[in-house]
Amino acid sequence: MKGVILAGGYGTRLQPLTRVTNKHLLPVYDKPMIYYPIQCLVSAGIKDIMVVTGGNKAGDFLELLGNGKEFGLGELHYTYQEGAGGIAEALGLARDFIDKDKVIVVLGDNIIQNNIRRAVADFFTQPKGAKIMLKEVSDPERFGVADVDDKGNVLGIEEKPSQPKSNYAVIGIYMYDELVFDIISDLKPSGRGELEITDVNNAYIRQGTMTSEVLQGWWTDAGTIESLHRAGLMIAEDGANNVD
Repeated sequence: MKGVILAGGYGTRLQPLTRVTNKHLLPVYDKPMIYYPIQCLVSAGIKDIMVVTGGNKAGDFLELLGNGKEFGLGELHYTYQEGAGGIAEALGLARDFIDKDKVIVVLGDNIIQNNIRRAVADFFTQPKGAKIMLKEVSDPERFGVADVDDKGNVLGIEEKPSQPKSNYAVIGIYMYDELVFDIISDLKPSGRGELEITDVNNAYIRQGTMTSEVLQGWWTDAGTIESLHRAGLMIAEDGANNVD
């Protein structure tokens, strides 16, 4: 399996901090934000990783991360997303890198307390399809929300619903087989002009090949001033060395 970290976009919700740098290079407690998703993948046994970045500070990723030696990697791959065409579009840029392998996708501003080793191991043995990570939250209307039956099967995902069908948010960690790129190729832009990852996930659900797992421990993104601050406090409380 290979890993892809999506670290593009303009970070408009974090201005003025992002006027001079990509948001994924901002500090979260004692490390740059991008360190956390890399460590998430490495801790799960993924050593072949591509970073998808964008904007006018993309070269700073290479200066910071180099070939990934600090994380025990032999090399680290990069590609560039022009503009902000959505998560699915960014993933599509990694098609040649992934080839026929399975892929674990982590959004660059997502930070988790524990690790995803068990979920990745389960997906490795899953014959086909996809797996998403869920987390029970108190404010599901802010997220993509999974409609889950009594057996834990995902029936559908609705983006920021006014009347959520569950409290399970779909967090920014996704696992796909190689068919994901065919699905992306067939997508149409949403009303905001982007290729939506929720549409990708719902395509797998319609095929009956989507599984899910509830994440243990806390999770947060760091894409707003408030959540960036919260992420730093959570890491500080845990002890920075315990976060992977």
